[in-house]
Amino acid sequence: MGFLYFIFIYGVKIDLGLIKRASKVHISTAIVGMVIPTTTVLAVALTMRKNMDDNLAKFTSLGSITSYLGTSSFLTIYHILEEFNLINSDAGRLSLSIAIIGDTFGLFIFLVLAATGIGEFGIVNAMWFMLSLALIIAFLLFCVRPAMIRINKNTAEGQPVKEYFVVVMLLGAFVMGFLTDFLGMALATGPFFLGLAIPDGPHVGATLDKKTSAILDDFFLPFSFIMVGSYTDVYAMSASGWSGLSPLIIMIIVGYFLKFFTTLITLHLFRMPFRDGLTVSLIMNLRGLTELVLFVYYMEESFVNVPGFSLLIFMTLSLTAISCPLISILYDPTKPYMVNQRRTIQHHPPDKEFRIVLCIFERDDIHGLIRLLDISNPTENIPFSISVVRLSELVGRVNPLFIDHEKQQVPPNYQWSSTIDVLERHQQLKEPYMQFHFFTAVTPKKTMFRDVCELSLEEEASLIILPFNRNVHNHVHSQVLDNAPCSVAIFVDKGLLKSSSTLGSFQRSKYRFAVLFLGGGDSREALVYADKMLGRPQVSLTVIRFLTHNFVGYNEIEKKLDDGIVTWFWVKNEINQRVVYREVVVRNGEETIAAIQAMNDGAFDLLIVGRKHGINPILLTGLSDWIETEELGLIGDYVSSSDFFGSPSVLVVQQQILRG
Repeated sequence: MGFLYFIFIYGVKIDLGLIKRASKVHISTAIVGMVIPTTTVLAVALTMRKNMDDNLAKFTSLGSITSYLGTSSFLTIYHILEEFNLINSDAGRLSLSIAIIGDTFGLFIFLVLAATGIGEFGIVNAMWFMLSLALIIAFLLFCVRPAMIRINKNTAEGQPVKEYFVVVMLLGAFVMGFLTDFLGMALATGPFFLGLAIPDGPHVGATLDKKTSAILDDFFLPFSFIMVGSYTDVYAMSASGWSGLSPLIIMIIVGYFLKFFTTLITLHLFRMPFRDGLTVSLIMNLRGLTELVLFVYYMEESFVNVPGFSLLIFMTLSLTAISCPLISILYDPTKPYMVNQRRTIQHHPPDKEFRIVLCIFERDDIHGLIRLLDISNPTENIPFSISVVRLSELVGRVNPLFIDHEKQQVPPNYQWSSTIDVLERHQQLKEPYMQFHFFTAVTPKKTMFRDVCELSLEEEASLIILPFNRNVHNHVHSQVLDNAPCSVAIFVDKGLLKSSSTLGSFQRSKYRFAVLFLGGGDSREALVYADKMLGRPQVSLTVIRFLTHNFVGYNEIEKKLDDGIVTWFWVKNEINQRVVYREVVVRNGEETIAAIQAMNDGAFDLLIVGRKHGINPILLTGLSDWIETEELGLIGDYVSSSDFFGSPSVLVVQQQILRG
């Protein structure tokens, strides 16, 4: 029962569109990595046929086992990649695309072998099997799938599917399992077909996943593992000896090695780096839950006996136990983000297009972000090229998506047309100073940061802007901050930058901003960003520099860099009546907080603060226990919290950390 529903749910999550989007490298690697191992192992098996027991020596038995050795299970690979947080890494995406193509061929071979096995009882039985299979597929394709698509369309965004439909679908999986078992196929084949007929993604797929995940993982699957354990008998395997198991052992070893090397060589021919090719080759040899279902089927159909079943279990566990640590050692998906080129606001050339990656989680984020972009002062000399990426959590499907709206079609479940319309109208008002490019990323929360970092790397962005909500998405922010190949700004919008007026115009006559300059690279980046905003005549700026008494505790290099950027700013804006600069001398963190609170007179619309790097520790002495949100830094967290009793929005800036 546990395996049945496991296969059903993952059938729901699979997106067969991966096959349409497969490239030459995916198709070639999948075919070579399946055909050569399968045919070679089958040839080796036929030479040892006289040494096998009668059940294993049957052509259907050999065909099933050799096709298993040549095929990588999409569901198994997904499940393990999910555990390693590699789903939306380059190696993960490549492995999933190769596996879905291999699975398609493997399913076809499995059905042919099933028909061949039934054909041993007469040609009429084989014809009845093929007719029944065709009727089942037609029913699912022309009746079930249209009904599921209609349910998806009739379900409001953000709302789950009605309980009645969930119950019907779960019962349907059970009935399909009984039906395909009756026809002579594996019990899990019917639920898998039914799962494929149900649209993946939000609504139906997401609701099924949410409703079944707890009982499946915590109740049904453990009992299924107990069943597998009861079939496994190590003593029977030992008693059988080398002579009884040697043909199966040789088949398994030859199959695994050929699968590994054919995948590695094919990827090398497509000029993939050796280390990445090695990682993908190991991934393609992973075995897991799907294989356990298959082994149980082998036992029920008498393809293997108890010793053979126990050997398959032992070899599967051994291979996965060896491969998983090697994958962790070989592959670091964050390594490409380590760059040694300056991609910051401070070091951006004065006559070059300024590139930004703007992240959106919810539609409510958009209006405050638009106002932030406006006050960032795009000009004809320095226009903004903004890559807007909508980040959606991967639910109800297994393969992540990254969609460039200018090159690819967006699936209906992941369209955000209303938000795009708002941005495009704003772009029309701002052309040629502001240009938007739209992307959609659908990925697990744990790895969402990779899409953001990879996009900023490809677009050569100087800044990533993330909206902040104290209740959600904090993991994404922390990972982006740790891995970003450029500077990062986190925007805490309290509404004062929003306007009910037409987008693109400033209704108010004046905005008052303040920079809290505590020193270090992040504060220097914040000051340069604020200086860009001064290009707007509606903006006035107050810069407050915090210094320790007698300049205690400063790093000499950081102090010189701070003095240099402050001097540059003051010389540039000395005669600007909209700029106020003052210094505050404090002895500890308590006096720092008191000074910040003293300026909280409700006059400021936006506070700009560096996150944490390079701050003199004396300025924050005694405040380490105050921080609740590490992503904002200590001062950013305080001025955006309810303890500050303030109404200004907050922009927390982190300068790029060179990691190359």
